Amino acid sequence: MPRASRGRRVGIEAAAARTTSQRIHPPLVTPDVNLGRSAPLGATVDSVGVNFSVYSRDASWIELLFFDREDDSRPARVIPLDPMIHRTYHYWHVFVPGLHAGQLYGYRVHGPLDPAKGMRFDAGKVLLDPYGRGVVVPKNYSREAAREKGDNAATAMKSVIVDPKLYDWEGDTPLRKPSSQTILYELHAKGFTRHPSSGVSDATRGTYRGVIEKIPYLQDLGISAIELLPVFQFDPQDCPPGRVNYWGYAPVSFFAPHQAYSSRQDPVGPVDEFRDLVKALHRAGIEVILDVVFNHTAEGDYRGPTLCFRGLDNNAYYALEPDRVHYANYSGTGNTLNANHQIVRRLIVDSLRYWVEEMHVDGFRFDLASILARDSSGQLMASPPLLWDIESDPALAGTKLIAEAWDAAGLYQVGSFIGDSWKEWNGRFRDDVRSFFRGDEGSVQRFADRLVGSHELYRHEEREAEQSVNFVTCHDGLTLNDLVSYNQKHNEANGEENRDGGNDNRSWNCGVEGLTNDPAIERLRNRQVKNFMTVTLLSLGLPMFVMGDEVRRTQQGNNNAYCQDNEVSWFDWSLLTKHADVHRFVKLLIARRLLRDSDPERQRMTLSQLISKGIKGWHGMRPSQPDWSNHSHSVALSVELPKEEMLVYLIFNAYWEPLDFELPRLEKMPKEAFWRRWIDTSLEAPEDIVPWEAASPRFQHMYTVEPRSVAVLWTSLGDGTDSIL
Repeated sequence: MPRASRGRRVGIEAAAARTTSQRIHPPLVTPDVNLGRSAPLGATVDSVGVNFSVYSRDASWIELLFFDREDDSRPARVIPLDPMIHRTYHYWHVFVPGLHAGQLYGYRVHGPLDPAKGMRFDAGKVLLDPYGRGVVVPKNYSREAAREKGDNAATAMKSVIVDPKLYDWEGDTPLRKPSSQTILYELHAKGFTRHPSSGVSDATRGTYRGVIEKIPYLQDLGISAIELLPVFQFDPQDCPPGRVNYWGYAPVSFFAPHQAYSSRQDPVGPVDEFRDLVKALHRAGIEVILDVVFNHTAEGDYRGPTLCFRGLDNNAYYALEPDRVHYANYSGTGNTLNANHQIVRRLIVDSLRYWVEEMHVDGFRFDLASILARDSSGQLMASPPLLWDIESDPALAGTKLIAEAWDAAGLYQVGSFIGDSWKEWNGRFRDDVRSFFRGDEGSVQRFADRLVGSHELYRHEEREAEQSVNFVTCHDGLTLNDLVSYNQKHNEANGEENRDGGNDNRSWNCGVEGLTNDPAIERLRNRQVKNFMTVTLLSLGLPMFVMGDEVRRTQQGNNNAYCQDNEVSWFDWSLLTKHADVHRFVKLLIARRLLRDSDPERQRMTLSQLISKGIKGWHGMRPSQPDWSNHSHSVALSVELPKEEMLVYLIFNAYWEPLDFELPRLEKMPKEAFWRRWIDTSLEAPEDIVPWEAASPRFQHMYTVEPRSVAVLWTSLGDGTDSIL
């Protein structure tokens, strides 16, 4: 280093020491550091030390802090970054020799506090590294201390140096399963095993390790992918007082796995334990999809805490209102990330690449993804740079990309989300299937379209059927059991006087609100649960259901259990015995679904091709005479499976009386063809569903479908298949 530069550097350090002493505390400053480099961002380990780089356009100067313990009230070492020599463009960087993985660190960033210009620097706050690969949380972590004036070092989260190269993947790679072979199971990493009934040891209940112990259950169920609710480090205190943020839609880091979900609490333990989970799931043939939140952070509105982004470069990271004081709020959480700003775009793409390349995940579901199509002023962009960056990145090629194609400010893009490979949560499938089985007028035609991949929504793109992610329930809303047990939401436990959560649930309690001992109502509810599961798993599209629906998990009518980290939200494993018939029903549905979609030719077909090749016709109580009127509550569909030389007849009766359906006869169908019953949801187990190949021939030309039931029959076509293609 030139002598003049070194002299200026020492002067800066002395000034830093004086300023910090006056405002916070005297730091320990050591000169044995190098200039470092601006790339890559974050803390990058090599054989002799660690390079640090962080972005801040308007900072006056920055201090890099090192801590020995997560609850230390003062850093063990402080390295001031000289803007003359440790800054390239808007990147602040330094190389520190002798550091290793596991070291705790953070930043103090000095600069103007001028909200009218969008600048909210606060040198009293310890900030996380936006690219930090690990995070530790002190036991006395305080969101309030990060919001108030003063030094919060003792109660602040800290970043952790992580060396990704130290982990042995033992040859593991992402699975890259075809979407046609994917059945998503939305799962909460903690709630899956936290309940005392889980059978998991106390040390691993509610952790990534606990999920590993339950992989045999997932294999037995037959699902092919889990969609994990947010596992990026989040702020559990981002919720009403006295409650805990359970869902995790409050991120503070886009690279670090959530510390509290790890049974290992050493600094790098959560990173390695999450990788253990991914590796174990892959060995079991199960993909890992992450629910990612790139639309907002836990820093909230203008009154919120300073945890990371706000204190580094508020103008870059957030979409601000014209007054620059207030935050745009398209997320409904107080702030909105400025996703198409070049720095934020890079952050998001770098995060996705890290989780694919270093953490081996198989895909992502993007929360409120329509926000990612907005510019800094909130306008919808015709060609959003971020979405195309994600889709065109070669490191992400083959990765599953799923959009929640709406936001909290009214933008709704189901059927029109930007991009060539994005799949979409189909909210219209959820609403129209619910309406049909509730018995709503005018629902049958929309319901029929949802069965065949929502062709009216997606045919213009000539994409695969799996562009539509079909679901009736997810974490956000009523569970499947509660959908058939409550007419109204019951969110009183959330502390917001039942004002929170959606009001348009399209639920029906089958006659009694909530729990009941009435056996007739219980039978009807069981039937409705099986109806919903049948439609979800047999419709064209990519099916998804939420953890516990296969055993009728209840949240006691709460449709917004984001702050219920308790038995309201956890998986109660005793239900596996109580509702064994539903569990068996779902297993057999999944087994047949995966068999059906294993044909390579089918995997290459577009939705329109599948419909034209496989669907033989719509029917009512008489073949080829569907009733599309507003008063209709039933419909039937015939589907051909050419490879298996079978015809399948699906009958959906949402009417409150039994209906007799005449079964079709096709020109080349064998004269004495018999229909075999695979499913009838009105029957008690084990007759409600039988193994596909075990269905015995029973019926010729008529079948009675009981009220609010689904029946699925099939027959062998034998010779002459070509004549009915």
